[in-house]
Amino acid sequence: MKRFGVLFFVLTLAVLMILPACSKKEAPPVEEDITPAEEVPPPPPPPVVEEEPEVIEEELEALVLDDVFFDFDKYSIKSEFKDVLEANAKLLLLRSEAVLVIEGHCDERGTAEYNLALGEKRARAVMDFFLAYGVDADRLSMISYGEERPFEHGHDDDAWAMNRRAHMVIKE
Repeated sequence: MKRFGVLFFVLTLAVLMILPACSKKEAPPVEEDITPAEEVPPPPPPPVVEEEPEVIEEELEALVLDDVFFDFDKYSIKSEFKDVLEANAKLLLLRSEAVLVIEGHCDERGTAEYNLALGEKRARAVMDFFLAYGVDADRLSMISYGEERPFEHGHDDDAWAMNRRAHMVIKE
């Protein structure tokens, strides 16, 4: 009788194992409301890259940058000189080996200490413009000469206006 019980148990276990494998699997439910995917807009076109300015080889050889001039007792860059600085920055970017020293100058009015500080602020304003334009900081340095190196040696408004400047010197 024990054999019959063991046999019955084994057969029942086998049937229980076979039945789930033979059962019919149901297909996944079909979604009735299928909406088409929204069209993805094409990516925007790449930004238009301005062509590098056409520069004559002789101009690259000389690489002379224009000075900028300041109002009396001021160090902010005047709007009329922003184009000058932009052209200077473009030339510097084309000549990646060029190293620039920005000199800050003042007219003879004011104390020597005051003019040295004002000349430094003028040179810093030009340096900040070049940095913002993308010129590497390691290619730029500045110095203030205050009133010590006048461009114009007169003692009138015209001479003073010429001496309130930032002068750029290339060190290659």
